Amino acid sequence: MSSVTSLSSVSSNVRQRVTPEEWEVRVKLAAAYRLAALYKWTDHIYTHFSARVPGPDEHFLINAYGLLFDEINASNLVKVDLDGTIVDDPTGLGINYAGYVIHSAIHGARHDLQAVLHTHTRDGIAVSAQKDGLLPISQHAIAFSGRVAYHGYEGVALDLDERERLVADLGDKSVMILRNHGLLTAGISVEHAFQQLQGLERACNIQIAAQAGGNAELVFPPAEVVAKVEEQAKVFSNGAGPGVARHWNALIRQLERTDTDYKN
Repeated sequence: MSSVTSLSSVSSNVRQRVTPEEWEVRVKLAAAYRLAALYKWTDHIYTHFSARVPGPDEHFLINAYGLLFDEINASNLVKVDLDGTIVDDPTGLGINYAGYVIHSAIHGARHDLQAVLHTHTRDGIAVSAQKDGLLPISQHAIAFSGRVAYHGYEGVALDLDERERLVADLGDKSVMILRNHGLLTAGISVEHAFQQLQGLERACNIQIAAQAGGNAELVFPPAEVVAKVEEQAKVFSNGAGPGVARHWNALIRQLERTDTDYKN
Protein backbone atom coordinates (compact mmCIF):
# COMPACT_ATOMS: atom_id res chain seq x y z
CA MET A 1 0.00 0.00 0.00
CA SER A 2 1.88 3.06 -1.16
CA SER A 3 -0.46 6.00 -1.58
CA VAL A 4 -2.47 8.10 0.84
CA THR A 5 -5.42 7.90 -1.55
CA SER A 6 -5.51 4.12 -1.25
CA LEU A 7 -5.15 4.33 2.51
CA SER A 8 -8.54 6.00 2.78
CA SER A 9 -10.32 2.76 1.94
CA VAL A 10 -8.17 0.09 3.59
CA SER A 11 -9.85 -0.01 6.96
CA SER A 12 -13.61 0.25 6.63
CA ASN A 13 -14.09 -2.90 8.69
CA VAL A 14 -11.65 -2.19 11.55
CA ARG A 15 -14.36 -0.86 13.82
CA GLN A 16 -16.40 -4.01 13.27
CA ARG A 17 -13.55 -6.34 14.26
CA VAL A 18 -12.40 -4.63 17.47
CA THR A 19 -14.13 -4.19 20.81
CA PRO A 20 -15.93 -0.93 21.63
CA GLU A 21 -13.28 -0.33 24.30
CA GLU A 22 -10.45 -0.65 21.79
CA TRP A 23 -12.25 1.60 19.32
CA GLU A 24 -12.57 4.31 21.97
CA VAL A 25 -8.82 4.20 22.61
CA ARG A 26 -8.13 4.26 18.87
CA VAL A 27 -10.20 7.42 18.46
CA LYS A 28 -8.45 9.16 21.35
CA LEU A 29 -4.98 8.17 20.15
CA ALA A 30 -5.77 9.33 16.60
CA ALA A 31 -6.96 12.64 18.05
CA ALA A 32 -3.64 12.99 19.89
CA TYR A 33 -1.77 12.54 16.60
CA ARG A 34 -3.93 15.15 14.85
CA LEU A 35 -3.53 17.59 17.75
CA ALA A 36 0.25 17.15 17.65
CA ALA A 37 0.13 18.00 13.95
CA LEU A 38 -2.03 21.02 14.71
CA TYR A 39 0.54 22.26 17.25
CA LYS A 40 3.43 21.50 14.88
CA TRP A 41 5.11 19.02 17.22
CA THR A 42 5.85 16.59 14.40
CA ASP A 43 9.11 15.39 12.90
CA HIS A 44 7.74 14.22 9.54
CA ILE A 45 7.10 10.44 9.93
CA TYR A 46 9.72 9.78 12.61
CA THR A 47 8.07 10.04 16.01
CA HIS A 48 5.33 8.01 17.60
CA PHE A 49 2.49 7.91 20.11
CA SER A 50 1.10 4.66 21.49
CA ALA A 51 -1.71 3.39 23.69
CA ARG A 52 -2.38 0.07 25.39
CA VAL A 53 -5.25 -1.98 23.97
CA PRO A 54 -7.83 -2.70 26.69
CA GLY A 55 -8.16 -6.36 27.56
CA PRO A 56 -6.00 -9.30 28.67
CA ASP A 57 -3.61 -9.31 25.70
CA GLU A 58 -0.35 -7.36 25.88
CA HIS A 59 -1.05 -5.33 22.75
CA PHE A 60 -0.57 -1.66 21.99
CA LEU A 61 -1.47 0.68 19.13
CA ILE A 62 1.07 2.80 17.27
CA ASN A 63 1.31 4.70 13.99
CA ALA A 64 2.02 3.03 10.67
CA TYR A 65 5.54 3.84 9.50
CA GLY A 66 5.21 6.27 6.62
CA LEU A 67 2.07 8.16 7.56
CA LEU A 68 2.21 11.79 8.64
CA PHE A 69 0.53 12.64 11.93
CA ASP A 70 -2.29 14.44 10.13
CA GLU A 71 -3.03 11.23 8.19
CA ILE A 72 -3.54 9.07 11.27
CA ASN A 73 -7.07 7.96 12.05
CA ALA A 74 -8.67 5.42 14.35
CA SER A 75 -8.67 2.70 11.69
CA ASN A 76 -5.14 2.90 10.32
CA LEU A 77 -3.32 2.52 13.66
CA VAL A 78 -1.23 -0.65 13.86
CA LYS A 79 -1.72 -3.18 16.65
CA VAL A 80 1.46 -4.87 17.87
CA ASP A 81 2.41 -7.12 20.79
CA LEU A 82 5.31 -6.68 23.21
CA ASP A 83 7.49 -9.06 21.17
CA GLY A 84 7.11 -6.89 18.09
CA THR A 85 4.72 -9.16 16.25
CA ILE A 86 2.21 -7.18 14.24
CA VAL A 87 -1.28 -8.29 15.17
CA ASP A 88 -3.24 -6.01 12.82
CA ASP A 89 -1.91 -3.59 10.19
CA PRO A 90 -4.64 -2.35 7.82
CA THR A 91 -2.13 -0.27 5.84
CA GLY A 92 0.57 -2.91 5.33
CA LEU A 93 3.20 -0.26 6.12
CA GLY A 94 4.52 -1.82 9.31
CA ILE A 95 5.95 0.23 12.18
CA ASN A 96 9.06 2.21 13.04
CA TYR A 97 11.33 -0.25 14.88
CA ALA A 98 12.82 2.45 17.11
CA GLY A 99 9.28 3.34 18.11
CA TYR A 100 8.62 -0.29 18.95
CA VAL A 101 11.72 -0.45 21.17
CA ILE A 102 10.83 2.66 23.16
CA HIS A 103 7.12 2.04 23.53
CA SER A 104 7.29 -1.71 24.20
CA ALA A 105 9.78 -1.02 26.99
CA ILE A 106 7.35 1.18 28.88
CA HIS A 107 4.18 -0.76 28.08
CA GLY A 108 5.88 -3.96 29.17
CA ALA A 109 7.15 -2.63 32.48
CA ARG A 110 4.59 -0.04 33.55
CA HIS A 111 1.07 -1.42 33.52
CA ASP A 112 -0.16 1.67 35.34
CA LEU A 113 0.54 3.72 32.21
CA GLN A 114 -1.88 3.40 29.31
CA ALA A 115 -0.38 5.83 26.79
CA VAL A 116 3.14 6.91 25.82
CA LEU A 117 3.83 10.01 23.68
CA HIS A 118 7.24 10.90 22.21
CA THR A 119 8.28 14.03 20.29
CA HIS A 120 11.33 15.48 18.56
CA THR A 121 10.45 19.17 18.77
CA ARG A 122 13.09 21.87 18.35
CA ASP A 123 12.77 23.27 21.86
CA GLY A 124 12.33 19.86 23.46
CA ILE A 125 15.56 18.60 21.93
CA ALA A 126 17.30 21.88 22.78
CA VAL A 127 16.43 21.47 26.47
CA SER A 128 17.41 17.80 26.34
CA ALA A 129 20.88 18.87 25.19
CA GLN A 130 21.41 21.22 28.14
CA LYS A 131 23.35 19.82 31.07
CA ASP A 132 20.87 21.09 33.66
CA GLY A 133 17.84 19.97 31.67
CA LEU A 134 14.50 21.56 32.45
CA LEU A 135 15.04 24.68 34.58
CA PRO A 136 12.51 25.85 37.22
CA ILE A 137 12.09 29.28 35.64
CA SER A 138 8.40 29.22 34.74
CA GLN A 139 5.17 28.07 36.30
CA HIS A 140 4.94 25.45 33.55
CA ALA A 141 8.37 24.03 34.35
CA ILE A 142 7.98 24.16 38.13
CA ALA A 143 4.83 22.06 37.81
CA PHE A 144 7.17 19.24 36.71
CA SER A 145 9.57 19.72 39.62
CA GLY A 146 10.62 16.35 41.01
CA ARG A 147 8.74 14.50 38.28
CA VAL A 148 11.18 14.47 35.35
CA ALA A 149 13.43 11.50 34.60
CA TYR A 150 16.40 11.63 32.20
CA HIS A 151 17.75 8.97 29.86
CA GLY A 152 21.16 9.29 28.22
CA TYR A 153 21.48 9.12 24.45
CA GLU A 154 22.61 5.74 23.11
CA GLY A 155 22.03 6.30 19.40
CA VAL A 156 18.90 5.47 17.42
CA ALA A 157 16.85 3.17 19.65
CA LEU A 158 17.34 -0.06 17.71
CA ASP A 159 18.92 -2.19 20.44
CA LEU A 160 16.48 -4.21 22.50
CA ASP A 161 18.71 -4.13 25.56
CA GLU A 162 18.25 -0.37 25.78
CA ARG A 163 14.73 -1.08 26.99
CA GLU A 164 16.07 -2.14 30.38
CA ARG A 165 17.91 1.16 30.82
CA LEU A 166 14.93 3.20 29.61
CA VAL A 167 12.71 1.56 32.20
CA ALA A 168 15.33 1.90 34.95
CA ASP A 169 15.80 5.59 34.21
CA LEU A 170 12.05 6.22 34.10
CA GLY A 171 11.59 4.56 37.47
CA ASP A 172 8.21 5.43 38.95
CA LYS A 173 7.87 8.65 36.95
CA SER A 174 5.75 9.32 33.87
CA VAL A 175 7.73 12.18 32.30
CA MET A 176 11.17 11.73 30.76
CA ILE A 177 13.61 13.84 28.80
CA LEU A 178 15.65 11.74 26.38
CA ARG A 179 19.06 13.41 26.20
CA ASN A 180 19.95 14.80 22.75
CA HIS A 181 16.75 13.24 21.46
CA GLY A 182 13.44 14.62 22.67
CA LEU A 183 10.59 14.42 25.13
CA LEU A 184 8.44 11.56 26.40
CA THR A 185 5.33 11.62 28.55
CA ALA A 186 3.06 8.82 29.65
CA GLY A 187 -0.24 8.71 31.47
CA ILE A 188 -3.09 6.70 32.88
CA SER A 189 -4.96 7.63 29.70
CA VAL A 190 -4.29 9.25 26.34
CA GLU A 191 -5.83 12.43 27.71
CA HIS A 192 -3.48 12.47 30.71
CA ALA A 193 -0.37 11.77 28.65
CA PHE A 194 -1.30 14.55 26.23
CA GLN A 195 -1.91 17.08 28.98
CA GLN A 196 1.52 16.31 30.37
CA LEU A 197 3.13 16.60 26.94
CA GLN A 198 1.48 19.94 26.26
CA GLY A 199 2.74 21.31 29.57
CA LEU A 200 6.25 19.97 29.03
CA GLU A 201 6.48 21.30 25.48
CA ARG A 202 5.34 24.71 26.70
CA ALA A 203 7.90 24.69 29.51
CA CYS A 204 10.65 23.97 26.97
CA ASN A 205 9.39 26.75 24.67
CA ILE A 206 9.57 29.22 27.55
CA GLN A 207 13.04 28.10 28.62
CA ILE A 208 14.55 28.49 25.17
CA ALA A 209 12.85 31.88 24.73
CA ALA A 210 14.13 33.09 28.10
CA GLN A 211 17.67 31.96 27.32
CA ALA A 212 17.55 33.82 24.03
CA GLY A 213 17.74 37.07 25.96
CA GLY A 214 21.52 37.12 25.70
CA ASN A 215 23.11 38.41 28.89
CA ALA A 216 19.82 38.83 30.74
CA GLU A 217 20.09 36.97 34.04
CA LEU A 218 17.37 34.40 34.67
CA VAL A 219 15.27 34.61 37.84
CA PHE A 220 14.89 31.37 39.78
CA PRO A 221 12.06 31.28 42.34
CA PRO A 222 13.04 30.47 45.94
CA ALA A 223 13.20 26.79 46.88
CA GLU A 224 10.17 27.11 49.13
CA VAL A 225 8.08 28.46 46.25
CA VAL A 226 9.21 25.62 43.99
CA ALA A 227 8.22 23.15 46.72
CA LYS A 228 4.83 24.86 47.08
CA VAL A 229 4.08 24.64 43.35
CA GLU A 230 5.31 21.03 43.29
CA GLU A 231 2.75 20.22 45.97
CA GLN A 232 -0.01 22.17 44.20
CA ALA A 233 0.72 20.33 40.93
CA LYS A 234 0.00 16.95 42.52
CA VAL A 235 -3.74 17.56 42.16
CA PHE A 236 -3.46 17.12 38.38
CA SER A 237 -0.16 15.31 37.83
CA ASN A 238 -1.64 11.86 38.55
CA GLY A 239 -4.32 12.28 35.88
CA ALA A 240 -7.18 11.39 38.20
CA GLY A 241 -8.75 14.83 38.66
CA PRO A 242 -11.49 16.50 36.60
CA GLY A 243 -9.00 18.90 35.04
CA VAL A 244 -7.71 16.26 32.63
CA ALA A 245 -11.17 15.69 31.11
CA ARG A 246 -11.83 19.42 30.85
CA HIS A 247 -8.47 19.97 29.19
CA TRP A 248 -9.07 17.14 26.71
CA ASN A 249 -12.63 18.19 25.89
CA ALA A 250 -11.38 21.68 25.05
CA LEU A 251 -8.69 20.19 22.82
CA ILE A 252 -11.26 18.11 20.96
CA ARG A 253 -13.48 21.14 20.42
CA GLN A 254 -10.49 22.97 18.96
CA LEU A 255 -9.54 20.03 16.74
CA GLU A 256 -13.05 19.45 15.44
CA ARG A 257 -13.40 23.00 14.17
CA THR A 258 -11.26 21.87 11.24
CA ASP A 259 -10.78 18.09 11.49
CA THR A 260 -13.15 15.24 12.24
CA ASP A 261 -11.51 12.60 10.02
CA TYR A 262 -9.46 11.25 12.94
CA LYS A 263 -12.56 9.38 14.14
CA ASN A 264 -12.85 7.27 10.97
